[in-house]
Amino acid sequence: MLNRLETIERRYSEIESLMFEPEITSSYERLQALAKERASLEGLVTLYREHQRILLQANDAGALLKDGTDDELATLAKEELSQLEARRLELEQRIRLALLPKDPKDERDVIIEIRAGTGGEEAALFATELYRMYSRYAASKGWQAEVIDLSETGLGGIKEIILEVRGQGAYSRLKHDSGVHRVQRVPVTESGGRIHTSTATVAVLPEADDVEVDIRSDDLRIDIFHAGGHGGQNVQKVATAIRITHIPTGIVAICQDERSQLRNKQKAMAVLRARLFDRELQQRQEEITANRRSQVGTGERSEKVRTYNFPQNRVSDHRINLTTYNLQQVLDGALDEFIDSLIAEEQARLLQEVGV
Repeated sequence: MLNRLETIERRYSEIESLMFEPEITSSYERLQALAKERASLEGLVTLYREHQRILLQANDAGALLKDGTDDELATLAKEELSQLEARRLELEQRIRLALLPKDPKDERDVIIEIRAGTGGEEAALFATELYRMYSRYAASKGWQAEVIDLSETGLGGIKEIILEVRGQGAYSRLKHDSGVHRVQRVPVTESGGRIHTSTATVAVLPEADDVEVDIRSDDLRIDIFHAGGHGGQNVQKVATAIRITHIPTGIVAICQDERSQLRNKQKAMAVLRARLFDRELQQRQEEITANRRSQVGTGERSEKVRTYNFPQNRVSDHRINLTTYNLQQVLDGALDEFIDSLIAEEQARLLQEVGV
């Protein structure tokens, strides 16, 4: 590990020197490329240099301890060595994590699709609460959440809702929430007081760039129609809603939330690109991990990932065996405890696989 860090530090120093060379400073593209590479290495180099400084201090303290001529100095050296050792172990763990391969999609915006599952109207009401939960979580992070498409039931539930969430690191924080979410409670329509179990599915898709997904115009069928549901009188009178069908795959994306036909088309295309990108990623993942699938991060829709139990005020994540008794806070957007634990679990798995 240390040999690898030495190589990285040498490259970092080389980049710093190159950025002052006249032929580099005169080329904006080359300067930007080097600046980007430097930024990607800076955190790791800072940790490595701090680690080297700790080792030097530990050597000095060890020399004082071996000298043994002054009892008071020896006691201080022993205390310092203990503190330095704790700091060294902490830095080495942070370095291992920093050396893990990065998911290139982590910094992307996301498309969240929430659909009512089994449970009829109760499932639709639960989907509404999940929408509220993710909206509040996005707001707590300073992200922007915008509805792309919405299909409601007569009692205020949601059959399906598609959100675009924009913000730094949105995919890295939300990607593990794909799967089946289960609710256990007495529905408002239940007269006998019996607890029912209902489900809703959540899909978290990274937004794709135009260059990553090859979509030919000949492969698209675009339908324009009058919007239904919310949106005001204007969207009811003017045909602004867009339905885009990708003919080769049959994947459909709809947007009817905006007053502008152009804006609806742009949003629908963003959803279509994300779905096609996710489809391609799933196919690659199945090829690569056919013999070793992990529960965390596969994004399979069939996985039961979390249960929200109202009678017990309990939320349980089944992949990491984490249970908390603060259900309302979680539904209000307090998801960090679960997300942090899922990320830590993924990092531990990657450390074991990579052997850093």
